[in-house]
Amino acid sequence: MILIPIIGLLVGVLFAFVLRLGPIPGTMGQYLAISCLAGLDTVCGGIRSALEQKFRSDVFITGFFSNCLIAFFLSWLGDKILINLFLAVALVLGGRIFNNLSLIRRFMLTKWNDNRERKEMQAALQASANAQIESNS
Repeated sequence: MILIPIIGLLVGVLFAFVLRLGPIPGTMGQYLAISCLAGLDTVCGGIRSALEQKFRSDVFITGFFSNCLIAFFLSWLGDKILINLFLAVALVLGGRIFNNLSLIRRFMLTKWNDNRERKEMQAALQASANAQIESNS
């Protein structure tokens, strides 16, 4: 399940390299940038939920598109009412991305430490079992 958001991200990057559309002008570039941030936020959230074993593909897909559309709409609305909501949306999405990445990092470190401790415990049990066998011989 964790592969779905990662594969989606890789397909998007490959798609961008294949199309090579060039720079996107002005305001449309801002809209696309904020939509990309929203998509990256959703991908990070999908990876996090997969690591927590709570991933659901329907929630991920609907969240991806709705987050991109909402971020796009807020940026567009900010342009129409002459308030730069682009920065506010970028700040919120950036905070969510960093939060998700820190939770992913913590989860991975905890899992790694648990595996290491389990191996040390198994080695200690094996050593004590071997010592008990030798003392009985």
